Amino acid sequence: MDQIKMGKDYSFLASLRPFSFVVALLTCGLGWVLAAQQSRVVVEHGVLILFGGLLLQAGVNLINDYADLSLTGLDVVRRRRIRRNFVAGLGCFFAAAGVGVYFTALVGFPFLLLCIAGLVGALGYTLQPINYKAKGLGVVLVFWLMGVLMVSGSYTALTGLFEWRVVIMSLPVSCLVAALLLSNELRDYEADRADQIATLTVRWGFAFGRRLFLVMVALCYLLTLLSSVIFGLPLLAVTLLSVPFVWPLVQAQLDKPREKLPPLCGRLLLGFGTLYLLALGLG
Repeated sequence: MDQIKMGKDYSFLASLRPFSFVVALLTCGLGWVLAAQQSRVVVEHGVLILFGGLLLQAGVNLINDYADLSLTGLDVVRRRRIRRNFVAGLGCFFAAAGVGVYFTALVGFPFLLLCIAGLVGALGYTLQPINYKAKGLGVVLVFWLMGVLMVSGSYTALTGLFEWRVVIMSLPVSCLVAALLLSNELRDYEADRADQIATLTVRWGFAFGRRLFLVMVALCYLLTLLSSVIFGLPLLAVTLLSVPFVWPLVQAQLDKPREKLPPLCGRLLLGFGTLYLLALGLG
């Protein structure tokens, strides 16, 4: 059994992965900022959207290790922790569903369809019979579910509207959200291959995963500059201040072990996302 896998203690805090909450905060926050440009947003509703996004993110994180129960060599304590975290994750999904029902009552039935799509996608990340992580679809679907859908869903919840402009504005952040997951796949490449977990990087190879990672980071900035031109938002150029965070990522991909890669990618997402939201808010 791979030493990295066996070294995991599956404690609640470790499985919760609080550092990843930046994804929910930025995507839901982006939806809030874009909604505020359209109409006045009730602050309590904005906060509730952020809370719902955090619940969904926590749920995804807590059930993520459930598939590891199939691994041989896990002791009783680890198995008990995995099951406890799984139940807690389902509780987070149940609470997030309550938030979704509340906003459905405010803005109408179509929003419920977005909620159902998000919930099914979150549950299907590692759970059978879907388990799209093991089918090499994790990066692709996280781009849409934790990126585009979270932004558009937050916007729709706060305005009752769906706009393609919002989808386009969500793409740069969605690229980095997907890149964050890909950074985890690159870090765990050897372990996943040994455990026969067919992530995208395992299926297509480390070199492909590394190139795709760099392309997604580059696309983030390219799409931002294009959006600034299309929508007349010159302040979006301020996001270029986060470019210095990119070079350490390039270096970290070549290190072994690649433990620093996900935290560095999270730092880039936080830096870029904060500048992106500020530029839109001021613009």
